[in-house]
Amino acid sequence: MQNSWETVSSERHFANAHLEVVTDRVRTPARSVPRAWTVVHRKAAVIIAPMTRDGKIVLIHQERIPIRTAIWEMPSGQIDGPAQETPEQVALRELREEAGYELAKNGELIALGHYFTSPGFTDERGHFFLAHPVQKCKEGAAGDEGESILDCREFSVEEIRRMIAENKIRDANTLSIWARLWARDLLPVKEC
Repeated sequence: MQNSWETVSSERHFANAHLEVVTDRVRTPARSVPRAWTVVHRKAAVIIAPMTRDGKIVLIHQERIPIRTAIWEMPSGQIDGPAQETPEQVALRELREEAGYELAKNGELIALGHYFTSPGFTDERGHFFLAHPVQKCKEGAAGDEGESILDCREFSVEEIRRMIAENKIRDANTLSIWARLWARDLLPVKEC
């Protein structure tokens, strides 16, 4: 049995500025016979949980063409270029551009690790960040011509829990960072 992964061959089917589709033939540590697998290579992304001083979470309401609807989600964005910006810089930029928020004085950007968005077909990974506390930027959201953000609002932890339970929050990024925040005890607890 081998101890490493070996790409025997790779055939490119499609590529643009956002993704590349290839069929790789890969020998795995558990399989000596190469296996063909179609893979979507995609740039890494950042997902930011912006939390206000009073413990509210900022969500954006964004139109998503692939699913033909607008959904509530955490601000996020792709990391462009191999060394142009750090994930932390991209997180702060996306927070300003998409939500119109920035770190408040003495605010902190806390790295919460990463996850794989859908490892059955893509190598895309999302880097999680908690931005706390945040405040509205004086100039508002910068926006990006490729996005269609309809609204941005602050929600209590209880409101977001209810939105998740009622299937009003459905994207993997938001659900995954919410699980990480919960598991790390970073969500404010409601006083009884």
